[in-house]
Amino acid sequence: MKLRDIAGSTEHLTCGHRLCTGCAEPIIVRQVLHAAENPVVVANATGCLEVATTIYPYTAWKVPWIHSAFENTAATISGVESAYRALKRKGKIDKKINFIAFAGDGGTYDIGLQSLSGALERGHAFLYVCLDNEAYMNTGIQRSSSTPRGSWTTTTPVGEKLVGKPEYKKDITEIVAAHGIPYVAQTAPSHWMDLMTKVKKALKVEGPTFINVASPCPRGWRSEPEESMRLSRLAVETCYWPLYEIENGVWKINLKPKKKPIEEYLAPQKRFAHLLKPQNKHIVDDLQRRVDERWEVLQWKAEVSQQRSQQKQPPQTPASQT
Repeated sequence: MKLRDIAGSTEHLTCGHRLCTGCAEPIIVRQVLHAAENPVVVANATGCLEVATTIYPYTAWKVPWIHSAFENTAATISGVESAYRALKRKGKIDKKINFIAFAGDGGTYDIGLQSLSGALERGHAFLYVCLDNEAYMNTGIQRSSSTPRGSWTTTTPVGEKLVGKPEYKKDITEIVAAHGIPYVAQTAPSHWMDLMTKVKKALKVEGPTFINVASPCPRGWRSEPEESMRLSRLAVETCYWPLYEIENGVWKINLKPKKKPIEEYLAPQKRFAHLLKPQNKHIVDDLQRRVDERWEVLQWKAEVSQQRSQQKQPPQTPASQT
């Protein structure tokens, strides 16, 4: 994949949308759609992306696009994919079409989880892309189950009674992986080659696939708009957001960075400003401990699953005997 080829290809999400300056969502969507080799149909849950790209009577989308409710994006794209398979069986359509669902963390981790789980269990062939900006940004920066521990939101304010969100962030990537679907991955827009390679791989799978993408949000993260891609890169470099994939049950880490301390990721974001005060250092230490533990477990899973995969491979015939 070359930048020159990407630059010369058709834009499927055009300029003129109303997403905030510095928002990572349009960058991610453009990367996803540039990676698609076949025509696509998109389903989009209620959220920032849906609201800001389709302000009546305009649209920024140049592909077939369906707006669904907050909670049922996966069900919507399942229905479209089922209709496509029925038309193919009847010989009324013969071209290859890919189906992609976009939803935020609220529509994925929380409200849409049952819809997503059902679609994965039924085995519909579609790619589900979660744009994870770690809160309900579209409706006023309320906490979601994706919001990290210690983060300020309008429903987890910082004061005498509360120091940000008390609970840990839910791990939706592992929850989806537990469904045993063919392909699950985690990536970030700062690592565009990693993201687009994973999209290409996912769209070639005959079955459900899922990619969770870190999506910096200057408004909710209280960060500078020009910092979004640096924050995305810091999330990866601190191992807060590791890049990995699970292909047919085999875990693979795509990048092993020289791990930076979690403070480098927290400091540029004012949603974590209170954590940098001495009295809250124990929360930062706890976040670092959790990142370290999860990174170790991830490396262990990758190593063990790779070994098990190699043991299942048939013995290779030496070249001298062929």
